[in-house]
Amino acid sequence: MEAALDQPVLVLNRLWQAVNVIGARRAFAILARGHAQVVHNEADDFRTFALMDWIDFSVSNPPIEELAAVHTPTRTIRLPRVILLTFFDRLPCKELKLTRNNVFERDKNTCQYCAKVMPRDQLNLDHVIPRDFGGKTTWENIVCSCIKCNSHKANRLPHQAKMRLIRTPVRPKWRPVISLVLGHQHREMWKDFLDVAYWNVELEE
Repeated sequence: MEAALDQPVLVLNRLWQAVNVIGARRAFAILARGHAQVVHNEADDFRTFALMDWIDFSVSNPPIEELAAVHTPTRTIRLPRVILLTFFDRLPCKELKLTRNNVFERDKNTCQYCAKVMPRDQLNLDHVIPRDFGGKTTWENIVCSCIKCNSHKANRLPHQAKMRLIRTPVRPKWRPVISLVLGHQHREMWKDFLDVAYWNVELEE
């Protein structure tokens, strides 16, 4: 049961916008308080269930996968994959952190000098204006660069190395906390509710 209750559940606000990812254990607690309903999609038919209705639905529609349900002494209950909050209608936002992975996401794993798309282990981060020239570690001065271009540019300004950026680096706009930095399985499971531009995920237990 532990493994099942650790499964991720997508949370939608009252406007059907994705706002969070939580564990199934917490999702059941929210459902039990009547603060949310289960969203179930079958053949593009979206239905919502209060907890007791979901339990009844689970009896007549048992899950196929072992980790798709929790078992009590008397019944098997399907795990919710998506829940819809009853009252909350905001879209929480936070500023995107300047991290290596987020720069790679912004630049789409593409060297900003030669325009080649490469695996992340073959990419570096480059200060467009080198730190020795007073360049800061900011969204506007950090770009994704392949190792070859990074080595060629070295500690120089792009024009000194006869190189040109394919686009000007910018700070990403504020984003909701949901993103698709999850496994492919979860992206497919939630694709009807997720915007492909969302980058950051906060998992809560």
